[in-house]
Amino acid sequence: MQNMTGLSVNVTSYIDLSLIIKVCVVIPFFFIFLSCIVVMLYIFASHRQFLDSSRYSLFASMLISDTVQLLVSVLLFFLVVARVKFALVYCFPLLFISNATFQNTPLILATMSLERYVAIIYPLQCPPAWRSDRIWIIILSVGILSCVCTITECSIGPQKNTLHILLTPVVCTHLVVNSSPIQTLFKTVVNILCFAAVAVIILFTYVRILLETRKLRQDRTSVSKAMNTVLLHGFQLLLCMLAFTIPITESLIVLHSNLLPEHISFLNFFFFILIPRFLSPLIYGFRDQSFRNYIGKTFVRCSESNRESKG
Repeated sequence: MQNMTGLSVNVTSYIDLSLIIKVCVVIPFFFIFLSCIVVMLYIFASHRQFLDSSRYSLFASMLISDTVQLLVSVLLFFLVVARVKFALVYCFPLLFISNATFQNTPLILATMSLERYVAIIYPLQCPPAWRSDRIWIIILSVGILSCVCTITECSIGPQKNTLHILLTPVVCTHLVVNSSPIQTLFKTVVNILCFAAVAVIILFTYVRILLETRKLRQDRTSVSKAMNTVLLHGFQLLLCMLAFTIPITESLIVLHSNLLPEHISFLNFFFFILIPRFLSPLIYGFRDQSFRNYIGKTFVRCSESNRESKG
């Protein structure tokens, strides 16, 4: 009896220790990301040259989408790890936001590639929809499309809208809402079509810009930057697609290691969801020379103000 008690205490302490380690790894990582995003959004909102640019408006919308997606994902992950149960009526909005923002980012990447294409092909006569004062219509349309896909996915499954089901405490995972094979199939098909369409758009814009370079009498430097930007969007898309490798990596890790399922889930979450979403906007933001200069000035100003306050 004493052995059983000691064993249960050891297991409990081991679980608590692993949970503490996960929190200590993810939380600092996320707050570093959040601080960088806040600085970028502050720079965007405080300088007119960025507000009047369609390109930077799209970039700001991607920053917001990725930040919301990471915030909700981190919250859901720790709720699942801690086995916190709450009513499905509160779980569903979190899952909805997570799914919608996950699909929104690749669509924004495609839109940003098209914006670069329009800027190079029509430098003097930009179509009205792509002007800085109307780009919010495209951003809103992309967001609505992401929400419609998520709503459709939840609507095609078996209906469980009784009050008892909605108030039943559950561990908030995607399997709670998307439990039917039809929903799984629909989600898989939508994700494949979405990412395939985005990849085609990025490839199309890159090839067209490459071909038009020989015809247009423009500054070669600006055209080269546009081509590099489109290539960067392709790399960002690959980072987003790493989330689809989770089932494969889980199978491989289970076969070749003795890790517990919750540890495997954490490794997949950290390396294939958290880090790619962390790197994607930061690479784009720090690569841009204008943004990079303002980011450096902002951090220098913050460090100087901290010194003055301490002095």
